Amino acid sequence: MQERGLRIRKMALADITAVQGIERNSFPDPWARETLEEAITTFSDTVFIAELEGTICGYIICGVEDTGEERYGHICSLAVSPDMRNRGIGKTLVRRAEQAAMIQKATAMQLEVRVSNTSAIQFYTKLGYEPVFQICGYYADTEDAIVMMRWFRF
Repeated sequence: MQERGLRIRKMALADITAVQGIERNSFPDPWARETLEEAITTFSDTVFIAELEGTICGYIICGVEDTGEERYGHICSLAVSPDMRNRGIGKTLVRRAEQAAMIQKATAMQLEVRVSNTSAIQFYTKLGYEPVFQICGYYADTEDAIVMMRWFRF
């Protein structure tokens, strides 16, 4: 189900303050403004905002990485305002980022998620992502990450 009136658009520098607010309410280690600015500049075709009635309610930061053998999309950050969750906004953002990655010839999408974030793991599993391995001490507080992937079928 997608929220009526939901609009997905490319993220702009003017959106950073709203994104930072969502980050602070979603993560124990939100990105710095400079990191967000760099992401918007570097991944301009794969960073998106979700707006509902003119208010930013979610975002996704994704890039496409070329390993020399494969091209993978990489979800770097995804968050929806706590009061707007469970309305299909996160799913809509992920699907839009996947589409953008496929346009850039990515064959899969990957992401890292905290091992303790069971709701995010369940969310991504429902979207077809599979755990592939674990990275010890990945986060600043030394919590491990699970790397999850979804392979695109062409």
